[in-house]
Amino acid sequence: MRFEIFTLFPEIFEPYLGISILQRAREKGLVKVGIHNIRDWTSDKHHITDDEPYGGGGGMVMKAPPIFAAVEGVLGSPPACPVILLTPQGRTFNQAMALEYARQPHLALLCGRYEGIDERVREHLVTDEISIGDYVITGGELAALVVVDAISRALPGVLGVPDGVMDDSHASGLLEYPHYTRPPEFRGWQAPEVLLSGNHALIERWRRQQALLRTWQRRPDLLEKAPLTDADLKFLAQLSHPSKGIKEENQHET
Repeated sequence: MRFEIFTLFPEIFEPYLGISILQRAREKGLVKVGIHNIRDWTSDKHHITDDEPYGGGGGMVMKAPPIFAAVEGVLGSPPACPVILLTPQGRTFNQAMALEYARQPHLALLCGRYEGIDERVREHLVTDEISIGDYVITGGELAALVVVDAISRALPGVLGVPDGVMDDSHASGLLEYPHYTRPPEFRGWQAPEVLLSGNHALIERWRRQQALLRTWQRRPDLLEKAPLTDADLKFLAQLSHPSKGIKEENQHET
């Protein structure tokens, strides 16, 4: 899969893209990233990409001409792939969207800055708008890295474990179950015996119930849309009755 990133600050990207999972994915040719400086498509000697907003007000607005020139210069006119604007006004990015976009062979990400982008870019160039949360950050570069990372993890072969992405929080609609590793005892705190048992069916049951428990405790809103089995629903129903001791039972199950 190939990403085209359009930004005013290209130097932000390489430190993150050059390490860990994304580095290995790029070395294997599974992920390719083109980083394009919008300033290179300006027509004035000072490479100006922003101006004061019509009508007054604080802040500066990114100009339409260099953005159109950059995107069309790389992708053609009309652009040969979806063009995603990273903006607080976009739809909130989630795992389902990451999986959806992972089916695309080619994506463009446009990083906003300053007070915003000339509305004509939004109306006539952009095909989707994405926000990574209900807060404001300085620019779209960090959001673009989040999107690239999440989508790349969903691509076949990127993770070392074939089904690893499906174990992540939100991948199944639930938060992920707890993890433990060596040593089995640390400062008197024991790893759950079930994880040391070697009984894979019991381990899978424990993990599923712990994912349900953690989601029920921390993000109960996710349960409304998560695909749940009859066994899941029975377990969740029991959680509503603390006297049954479900939490303690499943934390120490063997």
